[in-house]
Amino acid sequence: MNTSLKIAALLLAGSTSLAWAGQADDIRHGRYLIQTSGCNDCHTPGYMQKDGQVPEADWLTGDAMGWQGPWGTTYPANLRLLFQQIDEKTWLARARLPMRPPMPSPSLRAMSDDDLRSIYRYVKSLGPKGPVAPAYVAPGGKVATPYFDLTPKNLPAVARK
Repeated sequence: MNTSLKIAALLLAGSTSLAWAGQADDIRHGRYLIQTSGCNDCHTPGYMQKDGQVPEADWLTGDAMGWQGPWGTTYPANLRLLFQQIDEKTWLARARLPMRPPMPSPSLRAMSDDDLRSIYRYVKSLGPKGPVAPAYVAPGGKVATPYFDLTPKNLPAVARK
């Protein structure tokens, strides 16, 4: 092999390993963000009740426990299935949109694109697992699952505005 081909091969090998190292860093950062931003609290069944003692292999599989309030009843999506169906660009756009409570949309929208990419890459690396979460139920609709009732009670008139 001539010298210029050897140099090209070394450069290609080096850039490939740097790309893999960058991907690993993104995945590690995404895991950190998932773990510290409260994502598992809703998107991992039993996470809050077990004080976070849920195997990572079971994280982010959605939940059939609903969250009900004046907006209707929402369910935490199975992010592992969702992220297999959308690309990174779609995720970045979706993360910037308003979402129904109790999803902390303002917190998600405050994250940098790099943070959101890291989350996407981490969740995608977990692979698909678990069932699809139940569908949203509009206010007054029949809810067939357990749910937390987040309907405000006895609020002063000022707090309702």
